[in-house]
Amino acid sequence: MSGRPWKIPESVLVVIHTPTLDVLLIRRADAEDFWQSVTGSKDDIDEPLALTAAREVAEETGIDCGEGSALASQLRDWRLQNIYEIYPRWRARYAPGVTHNTEHLFGLCVPERLTPRLDPREHTAWRWLPYREAADACFSPSNAEAILLLPQFAQ
Repeated sequence: MSGRPWKIPESVLVVIHTPTLDVLLIRRADAEDFWQSVTGSKDDIDEPLALTAAREVAEETGIDCGEGSALASQLRDWRLQNIYEIYPRWRARYAPGVTHNTEHLFGLCVPERLTPRLDPREHTAWRWLPYREAADACFSPSNAEAILLLPQFAQ
């Protein structure tokens, strides 16, 4: 894999939302029709999931919800997980024989529709949508299902 370490098949999905249940979606750079929530794999097998979630939110949107930040208390582990088959187009990023990923669900409530700062190598556009519309816009069924759970996890 040309010097890059294999991706760890354990990841987070973070549904970023407002108190009124508007959801931030970002469009993947490597798949123009794929809108999604923040996602990302652990950097290290021992990395705590909350740290993975906060890191991925910062990397993909520029929103700081890490320990000590103003939004740290708004990052919530929903204590749910999905196990799904890795799309064949991305399987080469994982060690040979790895076909499934375990995804842990988180929510992050932000006070209003913030303007994210995207890394154009990863994401090319963003939009805020009411949660039901956001679920309909997601390419990933597990992401859509997570967004539809938002009313029961939002406080």
